Amino acid sequence: MPVQRANPYGAFNFLVEIDNVVSAGFSEVTGLGMEITYIDYRNGNEPVSNVRKLPGLRKFSNVVLKRGITGSAELFNWLKSAAEGQAAQRGVAVILMDEQRNEVIRWNLRRAQPQKWSGPHLNAAAPGTIAIEELVITHEGLEMV
Repeated sequence: MPVQRANPYGAFNFLVEIDNVVSAGFSEVTGLGMEITYIDYRNGNEPVSNVRKLPGLRKFSNVVLKRGITGSAELFNWLKSAAEGQAAQRGVAVILMDEQRNEVIRWNLRRAQPQKWSGPHLNAAAPGTIAIEELVITHEGLEMV
């Protein structure tokens, strides 16, 4: 866990690892999250107004990675492999770093798989924009270390 400090960390200094390899530079990562669905439960011998909340299934949000297109087809090929029925599960980690580029928090996605790839929005009237690709990843667990 990170060392507590007075000022929060910036959201702009991060790395993404896929199978323990830093995989290109990403401009945005969204969707790190987990929620628990609770189940209402009441014993038959308790008053009607007494309802207990018992933890049920955990759900993990899909994670979205965005980066400028550099000619690498790595993310698209990962999705293509999954679509062709090949094993596509990988370890993915999102790493937040401090101002000196030291790791402070790591979010590990367990058994991550590609769900959706989106290519860039191309517009001839916007010559100053960057071609961005997007990969949506689904996973079976989130750990913060």
